[in-house]
Amino acid sequence: MTDDLTLLYRTMLLIRRFEERVAELYTLGKIGGFCHLYNGQEAVATGAITALRPDDYVLVYYRDHGHALARGADPKRVMAELFGKSTGLCRGKGGSMHLFDVAHGFLGGYAIVGEHLALAVGVGLAIKYRGGDQVVTCFFGDGAVNGGMFHESLNLAALWKLPVVFVCENNQFGMGTPIAVAMSLPDRLHEKAEAYGMAHDVVDGMDVLAVRDRVADAVRRARAEQTSTLIEAKTYRFVGHSMRDPAHGVYRTREELEAHRTQDPLKTFPRLLKDKGLATDEDLARVDRDVRAIVDEAVAFAEASPTLSSAEIEEDVYA
Repeated sequence: MTDDLTLLYRTMLLIRRFEERVAELYTLGKIGGFCHLYNGQEAVATGAITALRPDDYVLVYYRDHGHALARGADPKRVMAELFGKSTGLCRGKGGSMHLFDVAHGFLGGYAIVGEHLALAVGVGLAIKYRGGDQVVTCFFGDGAVNGGMFHESLNLAALWKLPVVFVCENNQFGMGTPIAVAMSLPDRLHEKAEAYGMAHDVVDGMDVLAVRDRVADAVRRARAEQTSTLIEAKTYRFVGHSMRDPAHGVYRTREELEAHRTQDPLKTFPRLLKDKGLATDEDLARVDRDVRAIVDEAVAFAEASPTLSSAEIEEDVYA
């Protein structure tokens, strides 16, 4: 396989295998708290983040494991954070929804729906003040589009001409509510950017190459023109809203779920590679073995890491 396509496949597969293991460990009680998996949406984070430079910035919502891994965060430290261990990205104090890795420009996962869009605008403003050419990419779910912070943030980003790429991961549900029940223009969320004179686009979020190319266009525009873009990536999650939600929930049928599984990027992308003669079954199997070994190592690291002492728990508390 060519190096760039190998990386795309490897990253998506790492996210999938990582999340599968997290689900198992959560069920065993080794991971606690709220936990939202990314199964099915891997092509969005992988494609979009591949289009960025190392000095760019990424902000994410609470379904953030996949984005952190795609951005280059150490899987061992991500897993340790989910275990609440002192070797985690945030010393075990952030957990699943609050991953943060400043070394990779990963400025956090945020639990309050849509509120981090304002932080992305702030980062974009800081870039402009400093005269830099970095870009901020802000990921959020379709459930955030009805919130006031979405509209306030797009308005200011457009008004101040900031280098922010807003990526809406439209996975068809706001928790358990189908998008058609909750909002106007359910098939055209990206058009809401028209109200702010902002460039907008829509992409098949199950196609990693399409996501990479569309986000790359928006990133180039942000660097050259200091303007923002709203991209709607139409995707689908194969798991429940969180680990406390059954795999398919009462809000969708198994038939619907299975129909969307035919577009699983972990099925369609390797098939594309094989059809183009860019990979063999053995190539793909080797990547899978490597990725499983990385996840096994991450779990072993997390299990062997020390838990926080009483003194450490009280550190970094400011009120």
